[in-house]
Amino acid sequence: MRYSCGSVEEDASGGSSMQAYDDFLDRVRDIHRIGALQGHLGWDQEVLMPPKGGAARSEMMAWLAGQRHQRLTDPAMGTLLDELEQTSLEVDAQANVREIRRAYTKACCLPSAFVEAFAKARSEALVAWQQAREASDFSMFQSTLEHLIEMTRQKISYYGVTTTPYDVLLDEYEVGMTVADYDPLFSGLRERLVPLLERITLAQERDNPLVLPDELRFPVNKQEAFCESVSKNMGFDFDAGRMDASTHPFSAGLWPGDTRFTTRFDETDPFSCLYAVMHETGHALYEQGLDHEHRFTPRGEAVSLGVHESQSRFWENQIGRTEAFWTVALPWFKEQFPASPDWDAATLNRIANRVEKGFIRVEADEVTYNLHVMLRYEIEKKLFNGDLAVADLPTAWNTMYESWFGMKVPEDRLGCLQDIHWSMGAFGYFPTYTLGNLYASQLLEAMRTDLGDIDALVASGDWTPMLNWLRPRIHQRGSQVTPAELIEDATGHPPSPDPFLNYVEKKYSALYNLD
Repeated sequence: MRYSCGSVEEDASGGSSMQAYDDFLDRVRDIHRIGALQGHLGWDQEVLMPPKGGAARSEMMAWLAGQRHQRLTDPAMGTLLDELEQTSLEVDAQANVREIRRAYTKACCLPSAFVEAFAKARSEALVAWQQAREASDFSMFQSTLEHLIEMTRQKISYYGVTTTPYDVLLDEYEVGMTVADYDPLFSGLRERLVPLLERITLAQERDNPLVLPDELRFPVNKQEAFCESVSKNMGFDFDAGRMDASTHPFSAGLWPGDTRFTTRFDETDPFSCLYAVMHETGHALYEQGLDHEHRFTPRGEAVSLGVHESQSRFWENQIGRTEAFWTVALPWFKEQFPASPDWDAATLNRIANRVEKGFIRVEADEVTYNLHVMLRYEIEKKLFNGDLAVADLPTAWNTMYESWFGMKVPEDRLGCLQDIHWSMGAFGYFPTYTLGNLYASQLLEAMRTDLGDIDALVASGDWTPMLNWLRPRIHQRGSQVTPAELIEDATGHPPSPDPFLNYVEKKYSALYNLD
């Protein structure tokens, strides 16, 4: 995507190309160190910060955003980029220059005062969203969201792009992706997922699917211990990270040696916590597997949110929602929850793979999950490309949800307030979740070709071969190439939705004995 605003240039100073690149790296690392500080304070705000700390925290976040922006848009950075783009560089250096050029060009479009104000607004919005979600009252968040959306529109106007507004936002989270790409992709997925969902629904009505008994309780401390066992077996290094609780589960690679993730607990449903932990551990393994030689540079960062999601969805679904996984996890489960029925691995897997038209995206099964993403995508399109007013958002959400899922949304907490992303100003983020599902299935196919029977490997209890397969192909490469190139290099094929659709149809046809 091209931006029409100009970049600042000045005459190049003397010195060799190596000196120029070293100077460039020093500047880039400082920019990324500030980003790490922002990440650490953001994690603290969601996990530990006392309620009255919000005002001061928003000021600190705004100041850091301003400092980062000033360093990124320094005219000397533009001069170095101009010089280095005319220099023969090795592939890792090329990646750094490419990614910083993109960031520099966009940053130069934005006034420093706007950058600081937007950071402050996002920090304040997080607190407002948490309070509104707790009260299940969208009106408490409405004015804050209106302000964020107006500032986002202002940001788009600063960029001066000629494409539609929402395309600008989509491109920020998966470079090159637009409505023209997502619309046919989502349409094709719905064409095969909706009939599959209907067939599964009929099968469940016929067979009375297994569910957790209402009277069972799973203490939080026991869930924590169980999930920590799973996370450790996946390969997460707790000496280089930690697990905490938050309103919305998330993962944060703050800086080398410090990767943190969160979950949430429901004493009536341990699966909610388990799969949140497996999901976030997948993200965290990616962060822990990045090449530390390239720390605090773009080359040492994850390449995209879609690829990041592929790591979380791979572990959560392709590994965690299998009978082979439960063969290994069953002793841990029984140790922590001795009062539960004498379930075997097959029974627990059936419970874990129940398909249900629920309200919560992060707890959705593999069949309905992408429909949740599509709903949010359509809402965001209406907000930025159409004429949907923020005040009408709950009604639009509830109407679409009832049309798509056949269920009335009972309260805002289960509807338009459930996700944290809009309070972060992260418009255009949601479609990357579906990309992650597609990439994950494609990676599974390639892994199976190289490692053989993945179910047998999982059931063995030694999951290191899978992590070792992902490390050099995904984690360690960082942002060396584009997301599409990375997936093609890892699998031998360009990104495609077919592996996911084939995987989900085969899996659920077997689970529900579909004809």
